[in-house]
Amino acid sequence: MTDLRVEVVRVFTDPDGRFGNPLGIVDGRLVGERDRQRVAAELGYSETVYVDDAATGTLRIYTATREMAFAGHPNVGAAAWLHAHGHPVDTLHVPAGPIPVTRSGDLFAVRADTTWGSPWDWRQLSSPEEVLAADPTTYTAGHTFLWSWQDEPAGIIRARAFAPAMNVTEDEATGSAVTQLTAQLARNLHVIQGAGSHLYTTYDPPTHATVGGHVLPAEPRTFTF
Repeated sequence: MTDLRVEVVRVFTDPDGRFGNPLGIVDGRLVGERDRQRVAAELGYSETVYVDDAATGTLRIYTATREMAFAGHPNVGAAAWLHAHGHPVDTLHVPAGPIPVTRSGDLFAVRADTTWGSPWDWRQLSSPEEVLAADPTTYTAGHTFLWSWQDEPAGIIRARAFAPAMNVTEDEATGSAVTQLTAQLARNLHVIQGAGSHLYTTYDPPTHATVGGHVLPAEPRTFTF
């Protein structure tokens, strides 16, 4: 049995540091390839990042069921974590390719190809109230993203995401999904997702977008595997 230090950040919090999507961050040198999927599943976060080289920002990303070539909230969270640990990288390196990183105050953002990430069943609803009334247990397969305009002129959207295909009943904040939605709508967005997480996007046509937000500093935990 081995004790493993896991640092947990919350990504895409609101401006007061509430909500956000937890992300487990692990020193990749401590977990071999054959154990990474199992550890990620047992940790139970929507994604876990293994930092293989902090100085160069080289990462691998796992959900409970598979490795992902790219995902939004792990990249934003890892960028903030690396900065806090003395590695303010301007590029992250993940299997999908290089991910440029920008920082403005305490807001971190990454730029990605909007064709990356999981495919979603997009469902625009008539009101934020209808989005909030959705029952996650009725979504039993695939990936479903519900959204409505909260303030269309201002680009503010209310959203929820259900991802049973990844063993995630409801994903609190989904960075890659909102980059895809940004490209579909061809405009910058402020997405309020889940219980109240805040994601900010910019459209970079024809195929890219940035997604960013606030990241609450790490809370260390110990996991035995």
